[in-house]
Formats: sequence, structure tokens, C-alpha cells
Amino acid sequence: MPGKFVPREDTAPPSGDGDERAEVAAFRASLGLEALVDVHTHFMPQRVLDKVWAYFDAAGPLVGRPWPIGYRLEERRRLEVLRGFGVRAFTSMLYPHKAGMARWLNDWAADFAARTPDCLHTATFFAEPSAAGDVRHALEQGARVFKCHLQVGGYDPNDPLLEEVWGLLAEAGVPVVTHCGSGPVPGPFTGPDPIAALLARHPRLRLVVAHLGLPEYEEFLGLAERHEGVLLDTTMAFTPFTEAEAPFPRAALPRLADLGDRVLLGTDFPNIPYSYADALRALEETGLGRAWLRAVCHDNAARLFAL
Repeated sequence: MPGKFVPREDTAPPSGDGDERAEVAAFRASLGLEALVDVHTHFMPQRVLDKVWAYFDAAGPLVGRPWPIGYRLEERRRLEVLRGFGVRAFTSMLYPHKAGMARWLNDWAADFAARTPDCLHTATFFAEPSAAGDVRHALEQGARVFKCHLQVGGYDPNDPLLEEVWGLLAEAGVPVVTHCGSGPVPGPFTGPDPIAALLARHPRLRLVVAHLGLPEYEEFLGLAERHEGVLLDTTMAFTPFTEAEAPFPRAALPRLADLGDRVLLGTDFPNIPYSYADALRALEETGLGRAWLRAVCHDNAARLFAL
């Protein structure tokens, strides 16, 4: 069996260079994987991304601390970096912060997916009167995954304006990657209770809890244990950056292991303040084992998206 992934020891900023690609390739080899699937990566219109990066640069209220963008690269180069890491499929997570944005973001994402075959066609929505129509249109365009950001959007997932949206998505069986945990700072509708109420009405939803639900890890594990359609993504989890403020409770690791067929690799690339290899290393250091890592980093998402 291949040996354990051994990272380089320097602390140079991430660049997606040959050394970093070699680190990630070593990680894949240690699991016997030719490729990775990352369900939480960000591609969006450049003027929107520039505003997101400016917000991170200013350590805005939803960030709360310095957060240097690890891969501040133009779009073509970002794609080259991901592919160089052996990522065979990824998303273009994008999200509106106000009404009137979702439809044109979705149109951009449809075009991006059409010219980027290895991108899982991603769409989004906002709590507004046009929400159901926006989601129906995105599904007709071929959307395979949606992003719902309750913290940035500041809306209640149980808003009546979204009731038809959730019904459409549940019926279609399309996963919804949802930032619903209260990290890095709470929002008015973050936390497990609004999601529990949503799932009570729409138990068939395929809802992917981003960031393992940090910091309410155990509560979201409980929702996943009670609802077989609930999955979790690993975005930023277990990294020193996250552990410093929202450590995952080690006593809950066996529960995460038991949900190993419903945990998906996510990274937040390119908006991470460390290297892609660091994110993979953090997962390895959980000690949950080779089979768990292989399922998380490839097999679960490959099955979910029929890759």
C-alpha cells in the first residue's frame, strides 16, 4: 500500500507550482486515487469576485480576522491550478447578497459550465418573489448543484418565498451546498434550528452542510444522522486556521467516521489562507483512515453526481 503523504516543510505562499502539485499527487497516490472531486470551489464573474476578495482583504464583519486569499489568480490560471492538483470535477459556488442578482449569476454560471466541461454546473437563489422562477430556469439550463449562503444572504431558509424552491430541488434531487453554520460569525438565520425546521417539511432534500456546520458541528452531525439526504462538506475543517477558533470536537470523530459515505471534499479554493495541500493534510491528520479519505475525496461525490 502506498505510504503516508509527506508534505514539504517550507512555508512559502501557495502558488499551484510543481512542488505543490507534487504534494497533492503524493496525497492522491497514498489513497490510490487518480483524481479528486471538490464540491466547494468558487468561480464567479470577475467583478463579483473582486468585491469578494476586497471584503476578505478588509477582514469584513463576516470574516472578522485577516484572511489572505491563497490563490489570487486570473480565471484561466485558477483552472490550471485545480486541474494540476488532479481535481476531475469541481463547482462554481456563487451567491447573491441581495435581491435581483440570482438570475444573472445563474446565467453567467451556465455559460461558465458550458465552456468548462469539468465544472459541475452550479446555480444559486435568493429569498425574493422570483426565486422559484429563477431555480426552475436554472434547472432547465442543466444546473447540477446549488449554493445557498444563509450568512451572506441574511435570509431565512423557511421564508415562504422559498417554499416552492425547496420543493423543486427536493423533487429534482439536486444537491444544495448550504452555508448554514454560524461560523465564522453568527447570522440571523444560521445554526441548526432553521435547517431542522426546513428538513421537517422537506425530508427528501439533498442538503450539503458546508464547513461541517462549524461551529455547531455536533448539532449538524445529528441532523445528518436523522436525515439520510443530509451530507456534509469538509471545507476549511480541521485546518490550523479553523481549529484556532472553531475546533472540531475530537470526541465526535467516530460519528463523522460513521457518516463516511455522506462526507464530501470541499476546500473554498481559491479563497483560502493556506495551500490546497494543507487542506488535504488536515483531513489526513484526523486519523479517520485511508478508506474514509478515499470516499470523502472522490468516491462519495462521484456517486452523488454520477461521474
